[in-house]
Amino acid sequence: MIEASSHADPVGEREQADLKVSVVIPCLNEAENIEACVELARRTLDENGISGEVIVADNGSDDGSGELAAKAGAIVVEERRRGYGSAYQAGFAAARGDYIVMGDADLTYDFGDIPRFVAQLDAGADLVMGNRMDSIHPGAMPWLHRYVGNPLMTRFVNLLYRTGIRDIWCGMRGLRRDILPKLDLRGLGMEFAPEMVLRAKKLGLDVRQFEIEYHPRGGESKLSTFKDGWRGLRLLLVHSPTALFIVPGSVMLGVGAVAMVLFGFDVQILGRGWSLHSMIAAALLTIVGAQAISLGVSARTFGVLYLNEAPDTMFRLGSRIGLERGLGIGALLFLGGLVLAAGIVITWIDRGFGQLSEEKLMMAAAVLLIIGLQTIFTAFFISILGLRREDARS
Repeated sequence: MIEASSHADPVGEREQADLKVSVVIPCLNEAENIEACVELARRTLDENGISGEVIVADNGSDDGSGELAAKAGAIVVEERRRGYGSAYQAGFAAARGDYIVMGDADLTYDFGDIPRFVAQLDAGADLVMGNRMDSIHPGAMPWLHRYVGNPLMTRFVNLLYRTGIRDIWCGMRGLRRDILPKLDLRGLGMEFAPEMVLRAKKLGLDVRQFEIEYHPRGGESKLSTFKDGWRGLRLLLVHSPTALFIVPGSVMLGVGAVAMVLFGFDVQILGRGWSLHSMIAAALLTIVGAQAISLGVSARTFGVLYLNEAPDTMFRLGSRIGLERGLGIGALLFLGGLVLAAGIVITWIDRGFGQLSEEKLMMAAAVLLIIGLQTIFTAFFISILGLRREDARS
């Protein structure tokens, strides 16, 4: 067995060979099923004349799954870090084939479909996804996953990333091994599955899909519906600064600014006037909105410069503005707030430090001062992130 977590080079330790396909199977206590999975995968490769290997990434099984897989003819890689993604990362590191075909160790996927994935990869695809949703056998998928979790998550992925994929969680898929450095996959748990798809789409890779059958699993499921679902949702949001920061931030900034103007001029809304407390709420909403937009632009810059994501309109806009223009915009906002606040203070002094009656105007000044400072600091922060690009050019 190969110990993946030892940081050794599993491929370098074994004889190199010209293999077309590496079938990688993650495994955690699948003694009931692993031999059948390995034997079917090996038989499919042999019967179709495909040069290949079967790699089982044993994720700390204590039921002898690793030994059974090795007995069935698999190369077993031991990965001590628990997690679906961790197991696959170890299996990928050991793979020698030009193509990798992924499948689970629970008999839910038919490894007889391997040639179909290979055919799509031969035709030029970079990533090939299976789609289970129209061919789920009775009892194969819990009702909550089939009709709620999977469809909602898939629709959300397509809303954010327009992948066109119909089954984002499908565990049987194929990919070219040479795209792995570009994908730069980091997920350690079930979020690894959607991460692969969204990274491939962000990079503009050729992603295809076709229908496969999904069978009832053998043994006990390792899925945690809400924990794994949350990890997937968290990943989708973190990889989309526009949806997480910029869109809600723009809404808050717009609504807050308009409300401040209306409340500041005592415009009656819904048949009533709005007090200073409403002005304070609008001011806070405006500030939070501006901060969210700043975070979004910073996160987008980080993604492009450090995660190899493709530049988009938001990144290009931030690059065009640059440090100096950003500082100029922030300084103008800050100066506007400072002048407004100074005028109010001078008026207050002129009245002999009596009652301050320009509370709403002072709120507007405070908002300009705060957003001005935020803009200045954000411009500096993005400039710091941009040092990586300047180093690459030099």
